[in-house]
Amino acid sequence: MRNWKETCVFTCAALAVLNIAGCGGGSTVPTQKTTYTIGGTVTGLAGTGLVLQDNGGNSLTVSASGNFIFSTAVASGGVYAVTVSTQPSAQHCTVTNGNGTASANVTNVQVACVSLYTIGGTVSGLSAKGLVLQDNGGDNLTVNANGAFTFSTAIASGGAYAVSIHTEPSIAQSCAVTNGSGTASANVTNVQVACTTEWVWMGGSDKFNQPNGVNTPGGRTYPATWTDASGNLWLFGGSDYDSSGNEIDFNDLWKYNLASGEWTEMSGSGSVPGIRDLPATWTDSSGNLWLFGGYLQATGDFLNDLWKYTPSSGEWTLMGGSSTLDVFGIYGGTPGVYVQGNYPGARTGSASWTDSSGNFWLFGGNGCASESCWAFLNDLWTYNPSNGQWIWMGPSNSNEVQQIGKYGAPGISSSDYYPGARCCSTSWIDSSGDFWLFGGNGNGSSVSSTKGDLNDLWKYTQGTGQGAGWAYMTGSEGTNSSGTYAGTPGVYVAGNLPGARQFAAGWTDLSGNLWLFGGYNGLDFNDLWEYNPSSSQGGWTWMGGSSSQSQLGKYAGTAGVATAGNFPGARDGAAVWTDSSGNFWLFGGEYTDPANPAANASTFNDLWEY
Repeated sequence: MRNWKETCVFTCAALAVLNIAGCGGGSTVPTQKTTYTIGGTVTGLAGTGLVLQDNGGNSLTVSASGNFIFSTAVASGGVYAVTVSTQPSAQHCTVTNGNGTASANVTNVQVACVSLYTIGGTVSGLSAKGLVLQDNGGDNLTVNANGAFTFSTAIASGGAYAVSIHTEPSIAQSCAVTNGSGTASANVTNVQVACTTEWVWMGGSDKFNQPNGVNTPGGRTYPATWTDASGNLWLFGGSDYDSSGNEIDFNDLWKYNLASGEWTEMSGSGSVPGIRDLPATWTDSSGNLWLFGGYLQATGDFLNDLWKYTPSSGEWTLMGGSSTLDVFGIYGGTPGVYVQGNYPGARTGSASWTDSSGNFWLFGGNGCASESCWAFLNDLWTYNPSNGQWIWMGPSNSNEVQQIGKYGAPGISSSDYYPGARCCSTSWIDSSGDFWLFGGNGNGSSVSSTKGDLNDLWKYTQGTGQGAGWAYMTGSEGTNSSGTYAGTPGVYVAGNLPGARQFAAGWTDLSGNLWLFGGYNGLDFNDLWEYNPSSSQGGWTWMGGSSSQSQLGKYAGTAGVATAGNFPGARDGAAVWTDSSGNFWLFGGEYTDPANPAANASTFNDLWEY
């Protein structure tokens, strides 16, 4: 009995202990899971801002080469994935051994950083928008101006680069790359993209004296031109010769659609301007086309009517002026101050500009001042199309015809300086909004007893006070000066300049440079010139064409297809436009036969792009 009782007591006590433990009456220490750190080594780090991540988080900023360890460990058997969240400045880092399953502390993740180098260079000769470069078959870069360029994507040290032309700027320009490929070991700045421009014959005939066609205006000279808000090219009037040899004027209106490459003759409704040539033209901020004055070949009379054409409605509106021919101008009050009733006299061959505020400007021409007609003018006017007000801007003696010019030191603006009276000059606006005037037929610093062609270049800066007014820039103060054509076309040579001429074509490129083509001085030219207003050289560059007059053009191949060596022949009085991509357009004009210069000129109806 005694042994049973002792055994029962011991056994029951043990069972009680187990029972208490099984019912939660006690506690146990949980088993701790094993974790491992994730780390490795960074090499080559020189930039700032490197951020690593593990498993898409646990960000770790690393500021120097050496060992690194993420702050959060990974459980045994857990995965890790080390990535670069943020690359350091001017460097590119790559990860090796970055993925795995943790079974011990990880110390072999390698982050190797190398320097990044930019790829770039210089574009030259570009005169139109649309050039697209590529590096390594991608990373497209659009370039719209000459100068330095840099691709947006840098190349790792030791990486290859290969720069190529993806898209040419226009049918008239082709670009070539030199120093375009290699291995990046520093920032690359010596890639050279050189663009050359060729004339492209776009349409019309290679024969003289063509009549109007169903879809093509006939040969003519001295028409009015505009570019509308949609980029279409417009042509109005001009003159040609009839079958009897009489010079006749037109008042037909044509539109050229750049996208389709087609001409369309437009018919205006209601009142329309009469026949004429050599009017002044402007385009307003709404894309409406404006026309002032002009000349009637049949009678030798001048006009001073002002018209507006609205392309959206196809309507002409008479805005001012007189239906009477050869009307004198009205020059009341002080130049630069609005006086009600002031109005420019009838004229032709004026220079015209549109300023940044949308005001129209008019200079000189051949016509009528305050009391005389059939003479050269040098009056400057501005017109506000929003209120219809003309303001005579001077000079104070320009209400009289045949004024001589006042030439100061080159580049110096003053109200005391101004060009002499003249007709048929070439005009431009530069990228700063200044007006430019070249040559024409008229007076330099003295009045000649015979007509004289000019090659002086002037700049007009709006405003009052110092720096405003006319500035003589370069060229001769006399008449009929010869040009200088030293060196190779396309390369600036100090002292080169175009000779005296009238009726030359002019364009402004996207960089604000002034371009001049052809013109007339006894015979016709087909030389091409560029003037850079912002250059410290301050001179003309002969860009192409002949230094001799009367050169005939070349029309090889098919119209609308670029053919090397094509170029327009010598001419004057051509129509000109600049499209939104910066390409130059040239239509028509006339050619004087050197074998019989007294005979009637022959007219063109060819269309060219440059």
